[in-house]
Formats: sequence, C-alpha cells, structure tokens
Amino acid sequence: MSESSPSARSDQRSHVLRSFMELLASMRFAIALLTIICIASVIGTVLKQHEPLVNYVNQFGPFWAELFLAIKLNAVYSAWWFLLILAFLVTSTTLCLMRHVPKYLADLRNYKENIREKSLQAFHHKAQNSLTESADAAAQRIGGMLARGGWKVKLQERDTADGKGYMLAAKAGAANKIGYIAAHSAIVLICLGGLLDGDMVVRAQMWFGGKTPYTGAGRISDVPAQHRLSLNNPTFRGNLMVAEGTQAGTAILSQSDGVLLQELPFAVELKKFIVEYYSTGMPKLFASEVVIHDRETGEQLEKRIEVNHPASYKGIEIYQSSFDDGGSSVKLRSVPFVAGSKPFGVEGIIGSSTQLEQVGAAKQMALEFTELRTINVENFAARKKAGDAAVDVRKVDLRSSIESRLGAGHKTATEKELRNVGPSIGYKLRDASGQAREYQNYMLPVDMGEGVPVFLLGVRETPAEPFRFLRVPADDQGSMDGFMRLRAALQDPAMLKEAVQRYARQAVATDRADLRDALAQSALRAVTLFAGTPAADGKPNGGLQAISQFMEASVPESERDRASEVLIRILNGVLFDLAQLSREKAGLKPLEPGEQTLSFMTQAVFSLSDAQFYPAPMAFMLEDFKQVQASVFQVARAPGKNVVYLGCFFLILGVFAMLYVRDRRLWVWVAPAGQGSQATMALSTNRKTMDTDREFAQLAEKLIAAPAATANATERSV
Repeated sequence: MSESSPSARSDQRSHVLRSFMELLASMRFAIALLTIICIASVIGTVLKQHEPLVNYVNQFGPFWAELFLAIKLNAVYSAWWFLLILAFLVTSTTLCLMRHVPKYLADLRNYKENIREKSLQAFHHKAQNSLTESADAAAQRIGGMLARGGWKVKLQERDTADGKGYMLAAKAGAANKIGYIAAHSAIVLICLGGLLDGDMVVRAQMWFGGKTPYTGAGRISDVPAQHRLSLNNPTFRGNLMVAEGTQAGTAILSQSDGVLLQELPFAVELKKFIVEYYSTGMPKLFASEVVIHDRETGEQLEKRIEVNHPASYKGIEIYQSSFDDGGSSVKLRSVPFVAGSKPFGVEGIIGSSTQLEQVGAAKQMALEFTELRTINVENFAARKKAGDAAVDVRKVDLRSSIESRLGAGHKTATEKELRNVGPSIGYKLRDASGQAREYQNYMLPVDMGEGVPVFLLGVRETPAEPFRFLRVPADDQGSMDGFMRLRAALQDPAMLKEAVQRYARQAVATDRADLRDALAQSALRAVTLFAGTPAADGKPNGGLQAISQFMEASVPESERDRASEVLIRILNGVLFDLAQLSREKAGLKPLEPGEQTLSFMTQAVFSLSDAQFYPAPMAFMLEDFKQVQASVFQVARAPGKNVVYLGCFFLILGVFAMLYVRDRRLWVWVAPAGQGSQATMALSTNRKTMDTDREFAQLAEKLIAAPAATANATERSV
C-alpha cells in the first residue's frame, strides 16, 4: 500500500480543521455548552459550595465526598472545567458572530432591487392591480408614500417592451438583525466579564506564578509569601472580618483546598457595628461605621457600609456581607453529671479553646468556645394554663404526660407567640482522639408553658444534624441546683435507702410492719432500676426505659397496665421523698404540695431518665459574658463588572429587537400598460403573523388601490 502524498495529508488536515471550526462556530455547539453551564449552575446552587470536607462526608459519605472534591463540585464556579466551558462558549459565539455579522451588515445595506418581476409571483403576500396613472407617476407616488411611512426606499428604472418600468425596493425593521448581533455580543461580553471577575486570573497566578493555597492555622502575619497575592492583582473577591475597635487589611480568598491571602492598599477599622432585629429574631438591618486607612498616603476616610450600600475606594468595593463574633469573652460554670465530680468555673474567648484535665472517665478533653448568641427568638404556641387546685405530688400521671408530649410533636401551632429566650453559649468537647460533639446551652430557664421553666441543654453529633435538647426543670430559686441535688441523691445508696424507708412509713400504717417491709423492698427495687447501674459497654441502662423493659420481661401482658401504674406511683413517691431529703441536707425548707411542685417533679422524672443519655460528663452553663461584635465584609476588585453591565444592556436591547421588531421587505413593480400602468406588489418578512397579513392588506389598498379582500383572496389561493 503506497503512502499518501504530502499534499493529500495537508488536505486531510485542512478538512479536519475546517470541520472543527464549523462545529465550534455552530449554533448547536453553543447551545450544548449553555446547557452544560445551566446544569453546573443548578449543581452549584443545590450543593453548598466551599464547605469543609467533613460536612460533605457527613452528608453524602466518604465515597461521594471524595468524588465531589475530585471533580470540583464543591467549587463549581471556580472549577477548571467550568472556566474552560465558559472560554469555549466565548470562542464559539465569537466565531458565530464573525461568520454571520458581515452577512447581516451587507444585508442591511442591500435593498435587493435587482429582483426579477416574475419572482414576485412566488411570494406568499402578493397583490396586483391596474392603475390609471403613468408608470413614472405611480412609481413616484408609491415611493413617496412609503418613505413617509418610515420605509427606506430605492427606485430602479428598467427598460420594457412598452417603455420604462420601475422597481421600488423598500425595507423596514432592520433593527431585528441589529438585535441578533446585540444578543450574541451580549453573551460574549457577559462570559468575558464572568471570566475576568471569576477565579481565572487567580488560578493563572497559581499555575504560572507559584502561588499555593494555605492550609495551616495561625496569625495572618505569619503566612509565607507563596500564599499571598500582590497588590497589583487585577481581580479578586474575598472576605475581610474586622472586630470592633480593630482594623484589618488582608482579605481571605477561599479555595477548595485552602485559602489565599490578598493584600489590600488600605486597612478597614471598625468603629461601631449596628444591628437591628425583626420581632421574628431575623436581622432587619446591620451596618458598620468604619474608617478606611490608606497605606500609602495615610489618609483616613470615614464611611458607613450597609447591605446594598457598599463603600468604594481605589477601585475596590467593600460590601457588608454578614456579621460574626469578634472575640467575646465568656465565663462558664460546669454542671457535673457524674457522681463525685465537683463543679468549677472556666473562662475563655469565642474562637479559642482550653484543656480540661480528668473529666469523668476521660483523662483529657478540649473545651472549644464556638458561639455566643445574645438573642434567641423562638415561637411559642398558646397553651392552656393548668388549674390552681392543689394536687398530691405522688399522683403524677406520667402516661398522660408522655402522650401530651408526643401529641405536641404532631400539632401545628395556629398562633404565634414570639419570645426572646435570652443568651446561649455554643461549645465543643473534643476528646484525645479528635472526636467532638457540639453543645448549645441556654443561659436562662425557658417557660415552655408546661408549668415549670426548664433549662435547655442541646447536643448534636455533627453540624448536619439538629440539636437534641435535655430539659432540666428550674427549682423554686430559678436554678438547676434542685434538680442536680435530686440527681446526686439518686446516685447515693444511703440517701436512696433512707428515702425508701421514709416513703414506706408514710404509705403503710405502723401496725403493718410486714407490709411496710414488702413495700420498701419493692420501692427500692423500682428506684434502683430507675437509677441504673454502670454497664460494661457504657450504654445507659436505667430510667423509664429500664422500667418498661422490666415490665415486659417479668409481668404478663394482661396485668402489665395495672402493674405499671402501681410501679410508677411507687417510683414517684420515692423520688418526691428523695427530693425532700436532699433539701433537708442542704438546709432548705421542704417543697410545698401544689401545682408548681407537681410540674417540677413531673419534669424532673423525665429529665432524670433522659440525663442518662446525655453524652458528656458535665454541661457548661453561661454565667457572664462581654460581647464583641465583628463585621464580615466582602471586598472585590471587579473590572469585569462594567463589561457585564454592558452585556446586560445589549442582551435586553437584542431580545426586545428580535421579539418585537419584524424585518420586512417590500417590492412594487410598476410597468406601462396601455394608457395607464400595471402594479405588482410583494412582501416578505422573517415572521408570519396576523399583523403582517393586516399590514400587507392595508399597504395594498393604500399603494396600488387594491382592496384588502383582493389581497387576502390572493393569499388564500397561493
């Protein structure tokens, strides 16, 4: 087989290149690129962008999280493939414009007056009529009428067998083709603006300038130069957090695998942060009073920055993005959940951490101060108030209480009662292996409408989960001390035995010692079962769940309801006496029977049962704080912004021109015929509409005196 000649190989390469250019400049290729961009934009909207890896792992699992990071779905708009698609779209649309714009511009200049008179018979819209005036006079009259009607007209004189004939070529609606050019140019401009203001320039500096994302921690001043972008960076968009009374001049640009630092030609000092709230607790207004310090000249410029009202300095826009904690100081007090532990105080700064030695079974844990919220507005539906009649505290109906709690989860509040429940503290407890749980505890007891205020202690395993709250009832002094004394007494065998004996003496007459001893044994068994014992696997084995399991295992189903009622009555009686005993030990007066005591004991039983599932040896309650606010600004140098604005203007102009302007061509051939002349008229348009039919009928009647019915009949016959 002979090898192909060099000329044949050259022709083959030329053919391939032409085919590739044809594909690149085709409309179907541009539409395919637009479709991919739309799909990518949907993904970027649905999937949270620039989240930590652990969030994706918790939500989607390790496999999908690694896949998302590999194909950059966690940072769609800065992904290399997204920028490449934008570049191809710009190239494709530009080639399409280069191919068609010269044709459109030539068509705008061309009147197509050289059309043959016989060709007019092939048009959809056509009409004929005999005129009494001469061909020259008719042509002048028709041309003048069209010109006055807004048409651009060109007259061509032709020789015929009967004398001079005239072809009038007129056009209107040329803006339709201008709209096509403007709309396609808008796509190019908007994409170019997006590329300029996107991460393409930053990525180029990373690829060719040796810049790498920073993945460590520490002070900004200690970050090496290879992680910093220069002052001359033409485009960037980053975040700048400034606490009250401080200033900052280095923006942080988030990347999928770290951060880059952008030096600014100025520093922003936050003098005062202002925030106002709606009744729902949502921010109504947040603004920052700042001072801009020019690094070069030392000039100081005072500005007020609000949402949708940015400040601008040296070509850099400063937007009010959000607000955060600027390093508030907090004072916490520990509430031990393990027998033998002593409460202690701890102080810290939001965003910092401290080490805790020998916390419960753990030898060492880290306490991380994560969040201070001074306002927490919650919605409380209207609830019926309990009656004022005194109720025996030993007759606590736990079953009804459980059902009411379960029922409340299935009801939708028809009325809103918005209430600020006060400050809360958020923190994490991290063990030696690095595992951490997140906690959120409210500083003040919250009235949930159940007769007794409760302290809410929230916990969750991952940020993707909602908080689960342990409700701890407040005592008559508005503190957690009453509940904690009761819990400590429940874990003290001596106090537990004394409370059981006291309950048995009160419940059984003195002459029935045998019955009293039997009741004491049953009561001790019930309360011991409720208190639970340390399990080998560390899982809770007490509370109401243990009592339920005991009843299912040892009592026939037919007798289970009555036996459960008796056992629960005994349990609550012993717990009430245990609470009274704990108050006596603390030198406090006994609880007075009544609605308040009933509510406290009912909630205490639930809380004692749930406290076994609290996954920490202690809770930390907020005692005092000093709030420091911080503003989060978005700083951006966006040279492509004006290009995008121009593209949007062209897009609006082009869409309106293409939708509402019809490109029309009209030809009128006037030829001598006897003493008068014969006129043939035809119209072409880029869109066939009913408006075009009416316009042609009116033009035919007006220009060549052809009735509208004649024109329509002619159209129907075609």
